[in-house]
Amino acid sequence: MRRSLSFFLLAACLVAGVLSAGLLVGTPSADAQEGTTTGTTTAPPPPPTTTTTTTTTTTPTVPRPTTIAAGVTVGGELLVGGLSPADAMAVIKSYFARPVTLTLGKVSLRATPKQLGASAYVGDAVKRARIVRPGANVPLKVAAPLPRIERYVAALARRFDRTPVDSELSLRNGKPYVSKEQVGRRLRKAAAVRALFRSLKTHVRDPIALRTDTLIPETTRASIGDVIVIRRGANKLNLYDGMKLRRTFGVATGQSRYPTPLGAFQIVVKWRNPWWYPPQSDWAADAKPIPPGPGNPLGTRWMGISSPAVGIHGTPDPASIGYSVSHGCIRMLIPEVEWLFNQVDVGTPVYIVR
Repeated sequence: MRRSLSFFLLAACLVAGVLSAGLLVGTPSADAQEGTTTGTTTAPPPPPTTTTTTTTTTTPTVPRPTTIAAGVTVGGELLVGGLSPADAMAVIKSYFARPVTLTLGKVSLRATPKQLGASAYVGDAVKRARIVRPGANVPLKVAAPLPRIERYVAALARRFDRTPVDSELSLRNGKPYVSKEQVGRRLRKAAAVRALFRSLKTHVRDPIALRTDTLIPETTRASIGDVIVIRRGANKLNLYDGMKLRRTFGVATGQSRYPTPLGAFQIVVKWRNPWWYPPQSDWAADAKPIPPGPGNPLGTRWMGISSPAVGIHGTPDPASIGYSVSHGCIRMLIPEVEWLFNQVDVGTPVYIVR
């Protein structure tokens, strides 16, 4: 009985081994599936590779606001709050580019910052405006080179400056004529430069009134003073205050052989109680100097003019007045020449006309 059971167990093991061998032979290998026949046993596939994932923790970036905080101003008064940086840039550029108005009398002109060589740091102002607290003011820095402003003001001076014009004395129809003087002006350049520089730096565009200094001519109608006009043919001496006749005197002028010279002269010397010295002329060849006194041919006063050896003087011969009898000088009555002597100065113009 035990032998029979052992036999059956052995037989069962043999049958199981045959079946296992058949199964191994009947199952194709991986190479066989790809169409390749191999005589060796295929190794099992390697185990899968394990991938380790490391997680890195980072701080989240806070995005910059797309608009400027409410109430932010630039340059003290320009509101840019609520604007995008691009819009704020455009607004600030337009704000700074406003021209400065300059006035002089009835003339008005405008100067732009570009003409004055000025520029603003707009980009820097916008960068600061994006990070400041609401309601803050951001300064707008400006570069304003003084040499450029000075050149601009110098050009204004060439336009507005006026050189004073003196009055000029001449004769018209035998009478003195004094042209009207013209007052000059000079631009106060230093003050204009300071005002423009301040306007650019502070962004204030209030009108700037240009100031000038008045330049008074040296010679005016009022300063011409006395003018003597001698009418040789009429034997008259007229004393004018500028163009206004003051007084007329009868005189004696030169005879035809020794005529009183014609032209424009002036008094160059004045003598009281003069000596008479004989001139270098044939009629006085043998004469000698005569001291002051009753017999002096010059009387008591001598006013020499810028024509050689010719002057206005008194005479002890009142009967000669009104005639052309002298040797070229202009004779006057002694009381009248003394009065005239006290009225006129050295430099007084003397016109002698026909």
